[in-house]
Amino acid sequence: MRRPLIEVEGLTKVYRTRSRTVHALAGLDLTVPEGVVKGLLGPNGAGKTTVVKVLTTLITPDAGTARIDGVDVLADPARIRRMIGASGQYAAVDENLTGAENLRMIGKLYHLGGAAARRRAAELLELFGLVQAGNRPVKGYSGGMRRRLDLAGALVTRPRVLFLDEPTTGLDPRSRIDLWDVIRNLVSDGTTVLLTTQYLEEADQLADEISVVDGGRVIAAGSPDELKSQVGGHRIVVVVQDRADIGRATAILARHGEGAPAVGEQGRELQVAVRHGPAALQRVLADLDAAGIRLHDAGMRRPTLDDVFLSVTGHTAAPGPPTGDRSAGVAPASTAGRPGR
Repeated sequence: MRRPLIEVEGLTKVYRTRSRTVHALAGLDLTVPEGVVKGLLGPNGAGKTTVVKVLTTLITPDAGTARIDGVDVLADPARIRRMIGASGQYAAVDENLTGAENLRMIGKLYHLGGAAARRRAAELLELFGLVQAGNRPVKGYSGGMRRRLDLAGALVTRPRVLFLDEPTTGLDPRSRIDLWDVIRNLVSDGTTVLLTTQYLEEADQLADEISVVDGGRVIAAGSPDELKSQVGGHRIVVVVQDRADIGRATAILARHGEGAPAVGEQGRELQVAVRHGPAALQRVLADLDAAGIRLHDAGMRRPTLDDVFLSVTGHTAAPGPPTGDRSAGVAPASTAGRPGR
């Protein structure tokens, strides 16, 4: 069993304005073993970014404790900053400098020395496929290239722990997949990663362990397969041709379904959890046909992380479209762990 590298207990953070009080963290507990990708999965406002800000010394919690490799985050923030790297939703790079100059600047801020900073910059440009672009100003980089450069900057000092706060927000599908490959390679080399995301596919692809966060607390935890197995069974999915039939089709699916909510609805697509999937699908299709309800499509599938999230929270997570065209809308944490940035 891997030893815990990050340990969080009872973390609380409250923001107060004249009009309301927001409990960003409400007694959150979290453990991240060494050498894994730990995914924090949840919608906007769940508390994911606040956890990262506490662990990267950007904010102080109102209560609770946090330790990284036994070092108290609140008592010794300077030591913590030397141990970690961080990359957030928005690339924290100077667009007037070249890619190589950005990395050398970060190295010098860490007191690596000129020669060591140049060597490390060259290594990272190679690692992230930016050698040809390394001597070009960043203002000419694509979004994916900026994201890779930002992640390279977080790795200048070879940190043991890397915090990635929704790192693929806004990326196209190819750039997203490329960044996933980079993260997997980092973990295979021994880096421990805490990844926050609202994208279910991303958590499924990358995370060895997942903690589902909602309302400032961890409400479920386990590997992706463990979480899916807790939901159990199969899902029957049908797409009706006529919206006017949705009510009748919902009632039929509800008779065969289990759990609550009994039937999920998204447009003309309906789904329901069942036991003994193949037999249940036959009965559902027979009942729909007898009722004269025409279908555009029908099928059966295994549970997904979306089903897990719906089961434990009562609502779906924010969708994570493959195009990555959403902005998560919370403050960036890209500068954490970089002195003087």
